Amino acid sequence: MQRHAVFFMFLLGLMALSILSDAAEANVSFSQTTEIPSHEPVQVSAGMHWIDMLVIAGYFGGMLLIGWYYSHKTKDTEDYLLGGRNMKSWMVGLSLFATLLSTVSYFSTPGEIIRHGPMIVIGGLMAVPFVAYVVGWLLIPYIMKLRITSANELLEMRFGLSVRLLAAVFFMALRLMWMSMVIYITVNIALGPVLRVRQEYLPLVSALLGIIVVIYTSSGGLKAVVLTDVIQTFILFLGAGLTIILITIHFKGFSWFPTEWAPTWDPPKFWFDPSVRTTIASAVLTGFTWNVCTAGSDQMALQRFLSTPSLKAARSAYITNLITVWTIQLLLILMGFALLRFFFTQPHYLPGGMDVRAYADKIFPLFITNHLPIGITGLVLSALLAAAMSSLSSGINSACLVISIDFFDRLGKMPANEKAHLRRTQIVSWCIGAVVVLLSFVVGRVPGNITEMVHKVVNLMVAPLFVLFFMAYFVPWANSTGVWAGAVVSVATAVGIAFFGLLGLSFLWIQPSSLVTGIVTASLVSLIAGKKDDAH
Repeated sequence: MQRHAVFFMFLLGLMALSILSDAAEANVSFSQTTEIPSHEPVQVSAGMHWIDMLVIAGYFGGMLLIGWYYSHKTKDTEDYLLGGRNMKSWMVGLSLFATLLSTVSYFSTPGEIIRHGPMIVIGGLMAVPFVAYVVGWLLIPYIMKLRITSANELLEMRFGLSVRLLAAVFFMALRLMWMSMVIYITVNIALGPVLRVRQEYLPLVSALLGIIVVIYTSSGGLKAVVLTDVIQTFILFLGAGLTIILITIHFKGFSWFPTEWAPTWDPPKFWFDPSVRTTIASAVLTGFTWNVCTAGSDQMALQRFLSTPSLKAARSAYITNLITVWTIQLLLILMGFALLRFFFTQPHYLPGGMDVRAYADKIFPLFITNHLPIGITGLVLSALLAAAMSSLSSGINSACLVISIDFFDRLGKMPANEKAHLRRTQIVSWCIGAVVVLLSFVVGRVPGNITEMVHKVVNLMVAPLFVLFFMAYFVPWANSTGVWAGAVVSVATAVGIAFFGLLGLSFLWIQPSSLVTGIVTASLVSLIAGKKDDAH
């Protein structure tokens, strides 16, 4: 594996030199043709300085070295997938945060605030105390009683093999689309504009990003993933913090902080109103639903809980995650406010004819490209890469676990020995990475801003997956017939709202509605079908 890693690193170096060489030419052309109104002195970056490139190269090199280091310390498949079940709770908490806060969130939060206002983000923060209680004191105690590797093992105990495989399919659909969206946004909205890479090279950049992540993920397993997630968490805070500081210096104070509702934002509404895009109440409900469903059924979250030695450590890890989420979301809210004020008062910084609302999702990359000092651009770009790579590494590791345990080990022939088992798991990681890169070429065709795209594509299967686990956790009379019926209705509800405007509901109702309809259907059909457990 080490020889393969060195070979790929050599190829990546050649690809990067070719791409960056053309990007440098594009930078010169851009700086020569960009016209800036004379009434405002503007310092427009001539492009990526060699110091910025050195910072980014150092970051990539450090991630690969961590994977190489832990490849020598991975003893068996459980050590590879669950870190030996003795990971430190604070590291697991930061890893869970870095995993779930991807480049998607890093761009969607400021973009959502600039274009529509802070209602969705504030609603999500208001849901956190309720999430902490439900997950920390209701779900995690149940999960930690089980000595399992894949969470889907629980479903087979209750409902049989078919439901276990159904959950595995739901999870793979959810996380493959999520990772594809991460790559698409990172490359097409962040790296492409910042590096000014030519359009024809963007697929190569996507492949480059995917290969680097797979190298350190397939080499070091969960221990490498968690450590890199911790490092990436601190870089994420650094990127957001530096942007806020620089804009504050530009305005010589905090005059960028809004004192009234911005004209670009949707009208503020608090209570439920299905006829409008966003209200505070619907955002709270969606934030609560997503967090509970993710913590209670997503293998990426359950894998973190199961990697800790005790219930107390797992609960502490999740609380650490929530505190970190609160902090970074507040920073991203402030960054959205600052970027809105910066470009709203200086529209000449925007590309020809664009207004701040229409350009919202690309405002942050534009600021990085043209308004950060040498070296700082590299640091902030590293933060964006950190968000993407932490999500991709964790997603690949968890998807690899599901495929290895729920499909190969459960249905296929077991490898001859543990070394062969570990090697097969690493090969699966490479296959997942290839599929994700290919899917990233098509996910961007879904209409809407990044926030809407995430809810319609990435989070489509969040509630249907949790329906299966909810029935296993809390409904003693549930059986496989009812669970299958609930899953079908839940998926149909989610798809109907997301793509067909079912009942005129906003995208924020996708998860709550599909969760309720799925649970009600599964419960009723289970009663009608009888209390007999079809698994036996």
